Amino acid sequence: MSTATNLDTKAVRIIRTEDDHLAHNYHPLPVVVATGEGSWVTDVEGKRYLDLLSAYSALNFGHRHPALVAAATEQLGRLTLTSRAFHNDRLGAFATALAELCGKDLVLPMNTGAEAVETGIKTARAWAYRVKGVPTDAATIIVADGNFHGRTTTIVGFSDDESARDGFGPFTPGFVRVPYGDADAIAAAIDENTAAVLVEPIQGEAGVIIPPEGYLARVRELCTENNVLFIADEIQSGLGRVGTTFACDREGVVPDVYLLGKALGGGILPVSAVVADRDVLGVIHPGEHGSTFGGNPLAAAVGLRVVEMLSSGEFQQRAAALGEHLKTKLDAFLGHGVTEVRVAGLWAGVDIDPAIGTGREIAERLLARGVLVKDTHGQTIRIAPPLVVRATELDWALDQLRVVLEG
Repeated sequence: MSTATNLDTKAVRIIRTEDDHLAHNYHPLPVVVATGEGSWVTDVEGKRYLDLLSAYSALNFGHRHPALVAAATEQLGRLTLTSRAFHNDRLGAFATALAELCGKDLVLPMNTGAEAVETGIKTARAWAYRVKGVPTDAATIIVADGNFHGRTTTIVGFSDDESARDGFGPFTPGFVRVPYGDADAIAAAIDENTAAVLVEPIQGEAGVIIPPEGYLARVRELCTENNVLFIADEIQSGLGRVGTTFACDREGVVPDVYLLGKALGGGILPVSAVVADRDVLGVIHPGEHGSTFGGNPLAAAVGLRVVEMLSSGEFQQRAAALGEHLKTKLDAFLGHGVTEVRVAGLWAGVDIDPAIGTGREIAERLLARGVLVKDTHGQTIRIAPPLVVRATELDWALDQLRVVLEG
């Protein structure tokens, strides 16, 4: 079972049902969430937890943000789906607002983050053949060690995470992997057939890995100098999480292509998008790519409200200010059960001293104290509270972490 307890509670019965009838592609913490509001969730037994994961940044605006629920509810009463076989009265406004937020011309809407990445890959290859003049089937895309862009077969094929790759080959060719944060390695890997450089401005699944200062600016220079597309996967790092609208903004860098998802759906439904200028996304023609649900009116209504909320800058400012507060508090744990801390806005990777426990064990101990985090890569826990969290709530959660680390 997925739970350490043998008590026949409501939660245990629900977890047992999942174990019996769900494919075991996840190993969740043993908590069954029933309701949520703001930064808090409540389980089926009535216990409350402070959510410091935010569904991997999909809940940047918290659980059931009133403005987003209102947008979804209003649209549910009108129209939810047409497919792209017809126009709908919500998609154009959403695309216009999102393009403006990104400073780009065009939007290609999809649903999940992995779909956005796959769309970005297809776009880069089409651009390489139709604009740059790369010979057919020769285009390559440079990616980074430690990357996490999704779990489709193409994407795991250029991952270096063997747990994601093992048993799923053969893999799609056309990718060159270099060390993350090493711009010189990118420079050395670029050749006449390079279509794009695809990187996360900050690597989330790897443990909130922040590249050296100047890395993104140098990637931008290299791509410009060599007529190569710079594709920024901002699916986790974007839309206010790091204290700026996009993580690329931290270095004043504008990529050729933004890949967006997670928070774009407001924590209500999956919404993703590829955003670029006309000379890039214009290479995709009718019939070459699409999705039945991509750009549906319900998604567009919620996505539009997300963009409107970001346009004020309020959430970015909260993430920046509270992120400084979070970093100060976390730095105090260094040498006291924590070996390294990496913080960007309201996003932190905390490496746990192996003498204290694994990341999973610390997450389970925090769960028992009413705090939800998730482990990654053995010794790391990630902290990513909703951007609506209060400083006092963060302080309380970090007090629980201190107790857990002290044993």
